[in-house]
Amino acid sequence: MTAGAGRPLDGVKVLSFEIQVAGPYCSMMLADHGADVIKVERPGEGDTARGGAPMLSNDAGERSSGYFMRFNRNKRSLTLDLKAAEGREIFRRLASEVDVVVENFRPGVLDGMGLGYEELSKLNPGLVYATISGFGALSQTEGPYSSRPAYDIIAQAMSGLMHTCGQDAGPPTWLGVALGDIVSGMNAAFGIMLALYERQQTGRGRFIDISMYDSMVALAERSVSAYSLTGRVLERGNEPFMAPWGPFQTADGWIALLVVTQREWVKFCEAIERPDLADADGTGSGPERASNMAGWLGDVIREWMRAHPTSAVMETLLAAGLPVGPVQTSEEVFSCPQIALRDLFVDVPVPVAGTARLVGTPVKLVGAPPARAEAVPLLGEHTDDVLAGLGFDAGERERLRAAGVV
Repeated sequence: MTAGAGRPLDGVKVLSFEIQVAGPYCSMMLADHGADVIKVERPGEGDTARGGAPMLSNDAGERSSGYFMRFNRNKRSLTLDLKAAEGREIFRRLASEVDVVVENFRPGVLDGMGLGYEELSKLNPGLVYATISGFGALSQTEGPYSSRPAYDIIAQAMSGLMHTCGQDAGPPTWLGVALGDIVSGMNAAFGIMLALYERQQTGRGRFIDISMYDSMVALAERSVSAYSLTGRVLERGNEPFMAPWGPFQTADGWIALLVVTQREWVKFCEAIERPDLADADGTGSGPERASNMAGWLGDVIREWMRAHPTSAVMETLLAAGLPVGPVQTSEEVFSCPQIALRDLFVDVPVPVAGTARLVGTPVKLVGAPPARAEAVPLLGEHTDDVLAGLGFDAGERERLRAAGVV
């Protein structure tokens, strides 16, 4: 790793063997801030996300995956058959030169190929190696679920998140975003940064083990902690500690509101022109108010909300200094003036579509160059460049291609 005068990760080299979301999100976070990410993909097939919807097409009939675009900007694509001995040797040579390896395959897959941390760290003692799996990859913490396959929705379900999301008496609800993948990718990126910082002091790399299940239980810490501290299982649609809290229907939409303190409760009562509620029986604390939200208190608040349009509710409660926001659609988010001023969306060159406006990094580093917003790679687009960097001449590259290694 070398220090750069530009983006903070300029000079950091990353080798990723990744599919779908968790691994790609992790390496994209690093690439956004300057890391050179070489994405290893299977010849002819590539990352399975390349076949994911929505599919985009142009007038020539060429097709490209919008799903793949979301997690793979700023990377270089190398096709490599790791089942072939020469493919594995190329991977080893690359791993001996990079700072970081990221992978999110089933535990043991790369170990079985001789490409796990134990073997690669012999070639590169400073290597930081991050693996993301459903239930963890460490042999010393191997448990009854370790060999199970997992996707985001499985981790959300098992962590307790889905149990607390949704309406009272309704079914458990997926949160609408692949938190199990994305948060695990974020945790892996954080672990990598810790290990790179430590390496500056010690010169040694580190193995990083990220479990999607762990990540989701950590995200569900409120309900887990509530059970630990009180023995109470939090149920969806029934908040026991604070009120009013939640989405409320207005005359023409929905808003989200949370009143935490007694001072905020008094402000809320004055804003809805019901100052008598401020010190009414059953409103003296968050838990007291929460216990009455299914009955008389909730009826009063919901009736007021439904009598006013969203704009009026927002204006009234914001004027009182209360935290409130509209429940927005993706279309409304896309045109939000606050998001526009934050430069969160980036225009990224993508196959077939020309450019696509995608969600960029939320991390703002003041004084540093803007995060990268470079092209989403075609499958194998950079194979020749990467191999040439390893010393393979044109004839050797053609031989490897003819043999199906790349």
